[in-house]
Amino acid sequence: MRVVATVTFVALVAAGIVAGVGAQQAGFKRTVIQQADISVPGREATTAIAEFQPGATVGRHTHPGEEIGYVLEGTIVLDQQGKPSVTLGAGKTFFIPAGTVHNATNNGSTQARVLATYVVEKGKPLATLAPAK
Repeated sequence: MRVVATVTFVALVAAGIVAGVGAQQAGFKRTVIQQADISVPGREATTAIAEFQPGATVGRHTHPGEEIGYVLEGTIVLDQQGKPSVTLGAGKTFFIPAGTVHNATNNGSTQARVLATYVVEKGKPLATLAPAK
């Protein structure tokens, strides 16, 4: 009985951790529009639209591969560990190396939308929360 209770507890805690990592911040939404294997073994490409309401932030996180982004509308402030913050408006691009802690925030008064392509390790979560500074 004690073993069953312990296993159940561990399973529930693990589920909560997984749900927390996959949870999106209020005012931020990432919608995957395409996902496919690529010619590099163990990698896949995922394309998504990220939407930021005014004042919204995605939160500090990493990806198990590269992120290549294009700002479709609005403005975001992009913070990458080890680099100064940059403000990017519609038509601007960015590149984030694999495993780099980063964050994006919409400090504007209108919605911001980003088209992002991720070339990541297959089978890993697309994004993983990073520890607070």
